[in-house]
Amino acid sequence: MVNNINTRCDLMLFGALGDLAQRKLFPALYQLERAGLLAEGSRVLAIARTEADTPTVRKQLFDKLKHHVKDAEFDADVANRFLERVDYQLLDFNDPEGYVALKDWRDTPANELIVYMATPPSMYGVIARNLKAASCCNEKTRVVVEKPIGHDLESSKVINDELGAVYNENQLFRIDHYLGKETVQNLIALRFANNLFASQWDQNHISHVEITVAESVGIEGRWGYFDQAGQIRDMVQNHLLQLLCLIAMDPPADLSADSIRDEKVKVLKALRQITPDIMESYVVRGQYTAGTSDGTPVPGYLEEEGANKGSDTETFVALKAEIENWRWSGVPFYIRTGKRLPEKLSQIIIHFKPAPHYIFDPDQKHLANNKLIIRLQPDEGMSLKILTKDQGLDKGMRLRQGPLELTFSETFETDRIPDAYERLLWEVMKGNQYLFVRRDEVEYAWRWVDQVIRNWKDSGEPPKRYAAGTWGPVASIAMITRDGRSWYEDA
Repeated sequence: MVNNINTRCDLMLFGALGDLAQRKLFPALYQLERAGLLAEGSRVLAIARTEADTPTVRKQLFDKLKHHVKDAEFDADVANRFLERVDYQLLDFNDPEGYVALKDWRDTPANELIVYMATPPSMYGVIARNLKAASCCNEKTRVVVEKPIGHDLESSKVINDELGAVYNENQLFRIDHYLGKETVQNLIALRFANNLFASQWDQNHISHVEITVAESVGIEGRWGYFDQAGQIRDMVQNHLLQLLCLIAMDPPADLSADSIRDEKVKVLKALRQITPDIMESYVVRGQYTAGTSDGTPVPGYLEEEGANKGSDTETFVALKAEIENWRWSGVPFYIRTGKRLPEKLSQIIIHFKPAPHYIFDPDQKHLANNKLIIRLQPDEGMSLKILTKDQGLDKGMRLRQGPLELTFSETFETDRIPDAYERLLWEVMKGNQYLFVRRDEVEYAWRWVDQVIRNWKDSGEPPKRYAAGTWGPVASIAMITRDGRSWYEDA
C-alpha cells in the first residue's frame, strides 16, 4: 500500500522469455523489488511457448538479471526473493483451452490483474479474446501493450478494435518507453512549474526546436522486423512525435491522464501535412553504407546478416515539422533519427530568439541566442546556455557562452536514475494512465506519418546514402541550412 493506493497485483507476462522481457521488464521488476515497491503478495506469471518448468525459468531469469543489472545494483538475495514471486506457464497463445491454466493460477482475486503483452502486435487481439473466453479478466483488468500499434493507420485501427472489443479505453496502457524517462517527465515540470520558461514558450521567443535521437548501433539482429518498419515507423511515429507533443502542447487543466493527452492530441491535429510538393525541402531519408563505429569497421545496411540486397528501407530520417496554431506559427521543429550515427544521443534543443537590439561586439553576434538543452541520454539532465562577460582586465566587454547545468545524477546525489520501464510498470500498478498513449494519439500520429510514407512510395526515389559513423546524408544538413540554421553539433 503506497499513498493509500493498492499496488498488490498479479502480473501475467506474455512473451516472458523474449528479448524485451529479459532485457528490460524483469530487470525493472527486480529494481522495484529492490526499492521495496513490489507489494507483499504480488506475483508474476511468466508465459511463453518454450517447454520448461518454473525452477528452470527462475534459474534462467537469475542469470539474465545478473547479466543485465549493473554489478553495483545486483543483490543475489533480492533477486532470489523476487524470483520466488515468479511462476512459469507454457502456453500456445492461439490455443483457447490453454488459458484455463491461467485462470487456475489466479487464486488470489484480491490482487489487481495486470496483463502485459510483450509480443508482436498481431497477437494482441488473439490473447485478449482468449483471456476473455477463459474468464481470466474483468472490467478492472489493466492491459499493457507495446507500440508501435500496427504499421499504418488502418492496421492500427484493426488492432485497437480487437483490444477495444474486450477492454475499455481506461483499461489499456499503450507503452512508449520514452515517456517514462526522468527528463521527459521533467519537461512538464520545467514548462508549467517555472514561469521563467512558461512565459517564453511560444513563437514570440523561440526561433526553432531540434529533436535528435541518434543510435550508434546498426540492426543488431533485428533485420526481419526493422526492414518492414524502417526508421520512420520505428522511431518517428513512436517516440519523436511524443516528444514533440510534450514540448509543444498547451498547459493542461490539471495533471490527470486525459487532460495531458487532450493537449497532446491538439498538437498532432495541428501538424501541417507534408504534401508531395514540399517533400524535397521538408524530409530526408537515408540508408547507411559501410563505415566505422568507435574506430571499428562496420558493414552497410545491405551487408548486414540476413539482408535483402535490394531493400530501400530507411535507417535515417530528418524532417521539418510545423504546427499550425497560434503558439507555434512560424517555428519549425527539426527532427532527426538514425542508426549508425557517431554516438548514442537523445536530446532536445530549444533555440531562443536573440534580443531585438544587439550592443556588443559584432563579431560575437552568432553567440547571442540562448539555448536550452534537454538531454535524455546518455546522461539525463538540462543545460541552459547563457552569455556572460569574459573574465580578465584585457577582455573588455567580450562575451562568453557558458552553461547553467543540471545533471540529475549529480544534483540529486543519487547513484542511479530509474529506468523508464521501472516507472511505467510502477504507474500501471498504481492504475495511472498519464504516461501512456491514448487511441486517438496513435491514430493522429499515423495519419501524419502515413502521408510521408505515401509520398516516398509515389516518388520512387531510393534513400540517400550516408557512411556509418557520420550524421546522416548531406541533404539533412542542406534541409536546415536552407533556413539559415544548422544542427547543434555543426554550429
